[in-house]
Amino acid sequence: MTTSVTVAPALDKVRVLVVGDVMLDRYWFGDVSRISPEAPVPIVRIEKREARLGGAANVARNAAALGAHAGLLGVVGADEAGDEVAQLLEGGGIHSYLKRDAAISTIIKLRVIGRQQQMLRIDFEEAPTDTVLRDKLMQFKALLNDYDVIVLSDYAKGSLVNVADMVTSARAAGKVVMVDPKGDDFTRYTGATVLTPNKSEMRRIVGDWRSEEELTAKAQQLRTDLKLDALLLTRSEEGMTLYTEGEQFHMPAQAREVFDVSGAGDTVIATMAAMLGAGASWQEAVQTANRAGGIVVGKLGTATVTREELFPA
Repeated sequence: MTTSVTVAPALDKVRVLVVGDVMLDRYWFGDVSRISPEAPVPIVRIEKREARLGGAANVARNAAALGAHAGLLGVVGADEAGDEVAQLLEGGGIHSYLKRDAAISTIIKLRVIGRQQQMLRIDFEEAPTDTVLRDKLMQFKALLNDYDVIVLSDYAKGSLVNVADMVTSARAAGKVVMVDPKGDDFTRYTGATVLTPNKSEMRRIVGDWRSEEELTAKAQQLRTDLKLDALLLTRSEEGMTLYTEGEQFHMPAQAREVFDVSGAGDTVIATMAAMLGAGASWQEAVQTANRAGGIVVGKLGTATVTREELFPA
């Protein structure tokens, strides 16, 4: 198939609710000029600090950057990092439904970068408490009527323990439900509209494959078993392949220069959500998401793609 999107869809009319593990991505940039006398490690003298939305919050940030009305439902701590997430959401034009959990700290991924290379990543994370998760599930069901597309962004940090209930409720409400999955058990996503695993996530579920034919058979079997409308396999340098009933559609990778792959999956699922919400076909949505992924890996860190970059006048 060679269909392509030539006219920019009405993405500003689409309402996307992102639910999942909310994180704060912190970047410390510095200069590396010597090795520590204490241990054989480089010394990075920090010159600049930056904070960006990460995890599910980065999906919402990407949807908003495309012009969609984006909402975010997730859990953060009652701490300074949680305040920063709230400020970044407001600055990005994202409607915040953050739940504050006083018993935990906000998830932080701190990356130390020297000479444009990541030297170290430090993760701070705790799972939300049951009480906050119950409140979150109730609010999720209350918000369903306000949104067209639901994106469940699972980073296996504990915010989506109720994901099976969320999928069932959202589908019963007639919503498009997209899931970025994690873990060894995909059955909890049964009934979603589409799953977007990467190669390693797919391999954990279906085992290895020796040929494209074997991969197709395994992907279609998984799609059928989980009662999905579609399965999108993101394959890094190999591009991405969409499996629907009786069909598959492959898009080769479009990146000219890969600078940083962090957050690329967030961009892909956010772009697909906006496109499907605007009425695009599966092929149009995948083509546009593939183009968005190719643009974002050419940027440093968790970045976004704008509507103007995707659909230049």
